[in-house]
Amino acid sequence: MAEPTRRALVTGLTGQDGSFLAELLLAEGYAVTGLVRGWPRASLGAAEHLRGQMDAVPGDLLDPESLRATVREVRPHELYHLAAPSFVPASWERPAEACAAIVGATAALLEAVREVDPAIRVFAASTGAIFGEAGESPQHEETRCRPESPYAIAKLAAQHLVGAMRAHNGVYACSGILYNHESERRPEQFVTRKLTRAAAAVELGLASEVEVGDLDAVRDWSFAGDVMRGAWLMLQQNRPEDLILSSGVPHTVAEWARAAFACVGRDADDHVRVASELVRAPEVTPMVGDPSRAQQRLGWRPTIGFEQLVERMVRADLEELSASRSAPSG
Repeated sequence: MAEPTRRALVTGLTGQDGSFLAELLLAEGYAVTGLVRGWPRASLGAAEHLRGQMDAVPGDLLDPESLRATVREVRPHELYHLAAPSFVPASWERPAEACAAIVGATAALLEAVREVDPAIRVFAASTGAIFGEAGESPQHEETRCRPESPYAIAKLAAQHLVGAMRAHNGVYACSGILYNHESERRPEQFVTRKLTRAAAAVELGLASEVEVGDLDAVRDWSFAGDVMRGAWLMLQQNRPEDLILSSGVPHTVAEWARAAFACVGRDADDHVRVASELVRAPEVTPMVGDPSRAQQRLGWRPTIGFEQLVERMVRADLEELSASRSAPSG
């Protein structure tokens, strides 16, 4: 008798992470269901190209009962909780909503798993931002956390909740501590996509320059598809464990800009301008993760390096802008 198809439930399906994870799960033979706010009228966003290959159900991070009902309906073998407000500056504008969407939603899903089937395996997306000004770089899983934004504070609380439920109720639940991860599916308000988009626009004669904030800011960038493969591997282990998923390699925003414009044979210095209103307070501790434990436990390694990632995004932006420019109007 053939083994039953494994079922996966993904929150955040419409974002870059959800779309890459859904592709991986479908390739592995899973039946995939995504939680989509406003479904069935809503778009599948970055996962629109997968329409018809998976199911979608309505749900809202600010409606705990909708989350519990979804777990009861789908009864997944694996639950990947990726959804959250991810643009950090916005959490300062609505901190209560950010905390409810991050901590409250995580609590509701874990509660539902405990009630429906404690054997469900749960992955929750955390963030390297929980470490804040930790005083050491790179950060590892035992680094002291000093989060500095409502978003990071809420993510740390959610991660502690995952750990507490794991210890107290014995559920297979773990948090992936994710550092910056990018792709051509990243929204344009993020500086990485803003820069690759600008390089493509300059090359096509659609723009002459782009304004950004601090060019000296340091980040640890990986390809989103690689990070989601790490998330999947975390639920295939015998024992749940919180792990950092990152490249472990620091780069500045200036390096990203230079790489992006180099893809179109241009000098970033001629097109990138620093706007003082976009510059945030300088960071004392570079946000870089130590992925050695994930590498040891999971055999996980990024497959796309920094330059490849930047080029992939620039090429995608060139294709998209060229297509939109040549499309008939009206």
